[in-house]
Amino acid sequence: MQGASRESLGHLRDSLAEQTGGVRSDALQQLSEQLFSVVTLFAGQGSLRRAISDPALETDRKVGLVDNLLGSHLAGPALELVRAAARQRWSEPGDVVDALESLAVEAALQRAESDGVLDEVEDELFRFERVVASQPQLRAALTDRNLPAERKSRLVRQLLEGKVSEVSLALIERGVLAPRGRTIERVLEDFTELAAKRRERLIARVTSTVELSDEQQAALSEALRREFDRDIRLQLVVDPELVGGLTVRIGDELIDGSVLRHLGAARRRLTGR
Repeated sequence: MQGASRESLGHLRDSLAEQTGGVRSDALQQLSEQLFSVVTLFAGQGSLRRAISDPALETDRKVGLVDNLLGSHLAGPALELVRAAARQRWSEPGDVVDALESLAVEAALQRAESDGVLDEVEDELFRFERVVASQPQLRAALTDRNLPAERKSRLVRQLLEGKVSEVSLALIERGVLAPRGRTIERVLEDFTELAAKRRERLIARVTSTVELSDEQQAALSEALRREFDRDIRLQLVVDPELVGGLTVRIGDELIDGSVLRHLGAARRRLTGR
């Protein structure tokens, strides 16, 4: 997301904070669910998302369109946020859908934070992503276009209900049923990064040939914290076929073993050289 869309998303996040300050957990759940329903509607209706994001269309007309379509279906906070989205400028029609999905996820994560389970949600999303990536049969079932959504939902709930938080279950189910052109793994990564952002920290996806010891993890985390000047949360993946010790991915930036040399002592401790 670039330019006007990035700025608009920032305004919407401010609006979300205003709408949700001090609200209860159940209200945040409702807000998240209703925003996800709008995402589904806009994602499936190209003419609608183009109209909502059309800079040539008067703002009042776009807001009126939102009211006519959704006014009787959404609670106050959700309706106000969709109205706010209609007032913003968007670089691409799809950006308004991405922005509303981000708000839906953030409302769910705010619920997790209110319930004191935000760290657990972050870990549970990551763990399920790794399960999907490592089990081809499960992945095939969850991505089978011929398998009805009800059966996919039932499968997710059979696997996870009672084992993860309600927020994690809702987000995972959403990622499976409505990936919007992304892999399930990519969707869950996106959701996990938003969880980390609430903690004002970065996620470092660390892939190594062997498991890192606690000491190695601490050394790598500290080295990355100094490098990026942000708190770092490691997510560890073991891949015996990896060539070259380890890789670290933070957002779109990939750091391989050759680049880690500028981290000096931390790299020497990790590689034993």
